Amino acid sequence: MPRTGAPGAAGIFLAASLTLTACVSEPRRPAPPPDPGAAIAALAVSLVGSPYQFGGADAAGFDCSGLARYVHEQLGVAIPRTAREQQRAARPVAPHELAPGDLVFFHIHSGSVDHVGIYTGAGRFIHAPRAGSAVAYGELSRGYYRQHFSSAGRFW
Repeated sequence: MPRTGAPGAAGIFLAASLTLTACVSEPRRPAPPPDPGAAIAALAVSLVGSPYQFGGADAAGFDCSGLARYVHEQLGVAIPRTAREQQRAARPVAPHELAPGDLVFFHIHSGSVDHVGIYTGAGRFIHAPRAGSAVAYGELSRGYYRQHFSSAGRFW
């Protein structure tokens, strides 16, 4: 004779198993990848105040291209050593498309690129300006840097 009424233990177990399986088997969405440009900019900001050192490319001191190289390498991105080589190797970025982590290139002492900074957003960049000064912010809209701006590029 067939059973009627409340389900037995086997029926409850089956219903609970199907419910749990449905919850567990729902695909997990991967976490969004971290923004490498933002990470580059944040690391550069953390180095503001570090000493300038000609040829420097580590926490003991930086020159401009050494700073760019150090920051990128700390995040697993290898880039060339000099500002001119960095400019040649980077993917070009139009000034209106600048994003944090992009490199901004300048011609300060010659007609070719000889200075680099790391763009942080809102028209600002981090750079190692010259002997006797520390790693600091610069502004693209200021006359001096606006006048000497050459191009921008991206490695990430």
